[in-house]
Amino acid sequence: MPDSAGYDRIPVQAPKIGIFGIGLAAYWPQFPGLKERLAGYQREIEQKLRDFGSEIVSAGLVDTQPAAQEARSLFSREDVDLVVCYVGTYSTSSQVVPAVQHLRCPILVLNLQPMPAIDYERTDTGEWLANCCACCVPEISCAFARCGIAFNVVSGLLHERDGEAGTTAWREIHGWVKATAAARSLRRSRLGFLGHTYPGMLDMYSDFTAITGQTGAHIEVLEIDDLETRVEQVTDDDVQAVLKCTRGLFEISSDSPSDPLAKAPKPEALYWGAKVAAGLDRLVADFRLDGLAYYYRGTDANPQERLAAGLIVGNTLLTGRGIPCSGEGDMKNAIAMLIMDRLQAGGSFTEFYAMDFVDQFLLMGHDGPFHLAIADGKPALRGLGLFHGKRGQGISVEARVKTGPITILGLTQTRESNLKLLVAEGESMPGPILRIGNTNSRIRFPIGPAEFMDSWCAEGPTHHCALGVGHVAKDVEKVARILELKTVRI
Repeated sequence: MPDSAGYDRIPVQAPKIGIFGIGLAAYWPQFPGLKERLAGYQREIEQKLRDFGSEIVSAGLVDTQPAAQEARSLFSREDVDLVVCYVGTYSTSSQVVPAVQHLRCPILVLNLQPMPAIDYERTDTGEWLANCCACCVPEISCAFARCGIAFNVVSGLLHERDGEAGTTAWREIHGWVKATAAARSLRRSRLGFLGHTYPGMLDMYSDFTAITGQTGAHIEVLEIDDLETRVEQVTDDDVQAVLKCTRGLFEISSDSPSDPLAKAPKPEALYWGAKVAAGLDRLVADFRLDGLAYYYRGTDANPQERLAAGLIVGNTLLTGRGIPCSGEGDMKNAIAMLIMDRLQAGGSFTEFYAMDFVDQFLLMGHDGPFHLAIADGKPALRGLGLFHGKRGQGISVEARVKTGPITILGLTQTRESNLKLLVAEGESMPGPILRIGNTNSRIRFPIGPAEFMDSWCAEGPTHHCALGVGHVAKDVEKVARILELKTVRI
């Protein structure tokens, strides 16, 4: 987005990854050069992790129990988000457990063999030991399990080439880095709750203490007055900057060919939407918000109603910047949108619109914020004479997600008050969509629309979800494992 209007994407802090390699100190005098060789492999791994966008905290090669305790002190002091244990050769589990015990972060064990296969007739003991990382991984796994340490193992080749077995190992590792970044972002986030949840939507009512307890996110409760005060402070120069950005990012539509409620936006409505957007920017900056759930009804065209009706453009701009905004006061969906955004998949405010039994897809969309990074072409701005089921009138966004692979992510809450993630992968299809001033896309899943709806609803979902591009269900599952949340893939 244009820097001149202040709508460039927000910077996201890189995950901090602790790493230590392991080996047996008794081997070093027996096999000269082995320790240096394994240390070189570890440096390669550290560089790859940096290339994935990580900050590295290295404890070097750990080969004794006291060295493992020192590594743990380092990781604890640096407050790392993930600890990687690189298994270079055989090591006793007693010099691995102390390096990670009592750390409040996920543990990833890398079982990466340097060679695709050993030259069995020419390999000596030293060369075998440089390739026997698989030897102690079961031992470490047992020790971790019995000590109550949650862990994950990735096995494959250290040096991957296309067509070789194990070429998914580095893809998996990259997925863990992305998931760690998403989980870190959520754990350290400040999410605004502006107004209240849409009255009567029981699925969306949230327990903020449970959210903080299970995700680490802080919920900042905001009043509509907080926004109103900041909108009043907006200058005409501020509005013109937003309008300039808006004209570059959106198509200013004509009247809808099918819906008399959806008209070309009036200049005064565009100006008001831009003014509210500038006020939202101030709100986000003042409260240091990483996301927002919002809804306010208002009444009889009072200032609060007018404010609430003017939010969609500004919240679409914020969502595109990486500050997800979820309408109707759905805080759980704001979290789902944040996870999808940090997995670099987008994440738009979405619900199920209709089932198409002819072409076997689900129409999905909403009258609220869209993630600009995943739009198929320029989103259109339409003027709506009313927002169905809500008060007021104003500017709305009409858009569809790019064709190709997609993922939807929902966050719900069980009867026991536990958060649960629902995820499904599908495909965005070309074809006509509704021209009603709403986002909507044609989404096909591997199973038919009726079967999909039955399976999705069997998990007790909220009726909203986050729609993103690409197939990222495996990365979502990693985020859930880091956060210790249940995940169901449909």
